[in-house]
Amino acid sequence: MKIEQPMRIRRAHAGDAPRLEAILQNSFENTWLPALLPAAAERYRAENRGARYVETSLDAFRVAEVGDVVAGFVHWLGDFVEGLHVHGDCRRWGVGTLLMDCAEQAMAAQGFAAARLETDSFNLASQAFYLGRGYVEQARYPDEEWDSGFTTILYAKQFDPGQDLRPE
Repeated sequence: MKIEQPMRIRRAHAGDAPRLEAILQNSFENTWLPALLPAAAERYRAENRGARYVETSLDAFRVAEVGDVVAGFVHWLGDFVEGLHVHGDCRRWGVGTLLMDCAEQAMAAQGFAAARLETDSFNLASQAFYLGRGYVEQARYPDEEWDSGFTTILYAKQFDPGQDLRPE
């Protein structure tokens, strides 16, 4: 799908919090909820995890805007991508690609030789996305966050020392 509106990446600000929480809720309902055990889903809701995540990490988020709508965000610490979320209405628009380009460029500029991230084995769409970007599986281990019997996959992508990762 071709997007007619401009897309840009910027730092998140406090006014983005409601939209970021909505993006996380959308990810939860469409990606996680179908795979979670009911008790884990209830804990997520009771602990208000999405809002807590936004509250504690907002300053580190980069958001993608399509026109004047926040369509997704990425969050990384050091060489590790903590989260990448794109609202379901904005998927396949290039938002995730733009956000990951931003994170990888920043990591490379900070001198990291690789980027790392995790996803779960049931999330086939994210696996395909990361594999398509050159990530390689490094390990598999039991997921300790959701208590739903998931297997976490650790991926890494080595940066080519001669590659220019700066935006065009």
